[in-house]
Amino acid sequence: MRVEVKLPNLGKDAPNEAKLSFWFVEKGEEISEGDDLVEMVTDKATFQVPCPATGKLVEVRFGENDKVKVGDVMAVLETNA
Repeated sequence: MRVEVKLPNLGKDAPNEAKLSFWFVEKGEEISEGDDLVEMVTDKATFQVPCPATGKLVEVRFGENDKVKVGDVMAVLETNA
């Protein structure tokens, strides 16, 4: 099954986009649910987006320093479920 990884809502009074700093894993690598997947930066904070499921990272839609809006699909995982 494919699982889309989206930039989550950053909270009340937070910006609606963030800059992608770096990926913790590369395309084709396995990752476990809850592990840090990507680091994002706003003008107010740096934060990690956790992996929503265990699987293989099969698609990356944004690169380092790209701006990502809340709700954008950043990556796709292939799971065994």
